[in-house]
Parts: sequence; structure tokens; C-alpha cells
Amino acid sequence: MPTTKERRPAIRTLRGWAISVLQEAGAIRECEEHGWMRDRADPHARKRALDIARRNPPAGVPPEEAAAEVRGVLDSIGDTCPECPPED
Repeated sequence: MPTTKERRPAIRTLRGWAISVLQEAGAIRECEEHGWMRDRADPHARKRALDIARRNPPAGVPPEEAAAEVRGVLDSIGDTCPECPPED
């Protein structure tokens, strides 16, 4: 008889979840060439991401802790890719 494997959640860490929320809200995007996350500096997208975090946190995570993780990820991401040449 075939056995089924229990599927792991797609996102395994709170940080990974926060990155997913920020991408969904349009607050960050990935550098197409190098893959680094870049802050879009869009205040409306940041607000949407924080609202999503508070209204729909991961199971077992309090809403304010989820929002704090989203803010922490935002604080750790710059608005430029460290590998792209500077724009003049």
C-alpha cells in the first residue's frame, strides 16, 4: 500500500513568512539579476504588509509579534542591490 508523506509548510520560519507577506503587499521586490531583496520604499505597501501581518499572523504567533517581524525584515533590506553597479 502506498504511503503518503506529510507535506511541510512552504514557509518554515517567521522571517520567511514575513518576506512572503512583504512581497505579496508589494513592499519589496527581488533584483532580477542577482536575487537580492530590495525595499520599494512604498509607504502604502508597507502599511498593507503590516495590516496583513496583524490580521493574519502564522499559527501560534501573536499579531504584534508578526508585525514586529515584518518591520524587522524591512529594516534589514536596503533599496539597492549590493551587486548591481551604482546608477549615475
